[in-house]
Amino acid sequence: MMDRRTFVGAGLAITALPRLAIAAPRRWTGTVENGVHAFKGIRYGTAERFCAPRPFRPTDTVAATAFGPSCPQSSKVGPTSEDCLFLNVWTAEPDARAKKPVMVYIHGGAYSNGSAVDPLHDGQPLAARGDVVVVTVNHRLNALGYLYLARLDPRFPDSGNAGQLDLILTLHWVRDNIASFGGDPGRVMVFGQSGGGAKIATLMGTPAARGLFHRAATMSGQQVTVSGPLNATARARAYLAKLGVKDDDLSPLLAMPVERVIDGLSATDPILGGGVYMGPVLDMTWLTRHPFWPDANPSGTAIPLMLGNTSRETGAFIDPDGAKMRGLTWDTLPARMTPELRIDLPPEWIVAEYRAQFPQMTPLDVFYDATTAGRSWPGQVIEAEARARAGAPAWVYQVDFASRTDPRRGAYHTVDIPLVLGTLDRPGSQTGTGADARAASKAMQDRFVAFSTTGVPDPRWPRYDLTTRATMIFDTTARVANDPRRWQRELFARAPYIQPGT
Repeated sequence: MMDRRTFVGAGLAITALPRLAIAAPRRWTGTVENGVHAFKGIRYGTAERFCAPRPFRPTDTVAATAFGPSCPQSSKVGPTSEDCLFLNVWTAEPDARAKKPVMVYIHGGAYSNGSAVDPLHDGQPLAARGDVVVVTVNHRLNALGYLYLARLDPRFPDSGNAGQLDLILTLHWVRDNIASFGGDPGRVMVFGQSGGGAKIATLMGTPAARGLFHRAATMSGQQVTVSGPLNATARARAYLAKLGVKDDDLSPLLAMPVERVIDGLSATDPILGGGVYMGPVLDMTWLTRHPFWPDANPSGTAIPLMLGNTSRETGAFIDPDGAKMRGLTWDTLPARMTPELRIDLPPEWIVAEYRAQFPQMTPLDVFYDATTAGRSWPGQVIEAEARARAGAPAWVYQVDFASRTDPRRGAYHTVDIPLVLGTLDRPGSQTGTGADARAASKAMQDRFVAFSTTGVPDPRWPRYDLTTRATMIFDTTARVANDPRRWQRELFARAPYIQPGT
């Protein structure tokens, strides 16, 4: 188990970890990919099951030429292992004198799936611009990173937030080592899509992460509230029951193969239904209040934040040719929409309002627009408006660049990943590689890189406030619009947003 005197100190003193010695580039040997130096599979920590991580300090030169394994999970991501605390660095100029801003990308997949080794997350194209150092990271997910056992067994006080502690340890590694790769440890930006954005929203309200990053960007990923400790314990009990483990004796859980640990995720969530939710926990040690409830956590309001969503998020989740959409008509639309909403309003009324406001829309259009506005977008609105009320710097954007391989899906969830990282030609991208995609990618990269450099994405892009609600629209061209989805925002503000994970 982690020595909490070293890692925790007086409860929240992770920043008291001794600094790792600044390592010369020769500490890790990498490769060169199209003019960019790549260092893959750098171990930054080790951890026992359900325990806080320990920093790893190499004593000899280490080959960093191949990705490390990803965290075990239910999706297919290549080699996996519980021993998954590895990061990757791409830099065009591995010289300590370069002092380039650092962009640390945190992958999505909620808190249960995903991997830094996904081809869409390759840091080479973004680093090839020459103006930033790019870092990607694997960390513990699902039960391995977020199963809350603290109220069941005192041996595991950090279990509900272990995945977040991995990310904090990553940022310690960046602070202490990134200068050797040409990065500036005083200009570290974290950015991430979907679950990666949610992890960042949570880190912004985590006292132990304070000072480890200086700008943040969340891409289609928000976290208004985290799981409460009583609900998290109820989830742990449901998970253990699925595995046949008694909650007063966790020994079998510690001994079982990791494949069985993952099998337990099919337990029914006692709070939300569906698969059991795993995510950060309000444990009053690492997390002492919610990220954006009842307001923006003061711990993070000084950090400049850029946050955005795609305009048709749910186009990624619901196949236009799948069973849910088959035979979709105005009559069947309300019932088909209902399970996808996190706003408790009459679906028939929602459809009627849409038809009156947008008579040109088809049932498919209304399905994607309404479920996006009622499921995937409200968290961003809550966070942006909480920041505005606090006077905290925030810039809001919306991605309208639609899939080029299946335009019916529109600007769907994840379409922004290849646009920002420049991985337009990688497996999984639906942007195409035409001039329009390249222009949209350049527009997003230019703002993200400027933000990492100065803390301001574009002097012509106003901060978000409650008067104009200025929003940058990213499409084949970029433009600022004031409150571009005002009608949807006001429609769905008539009922509270049901935040997952509470």
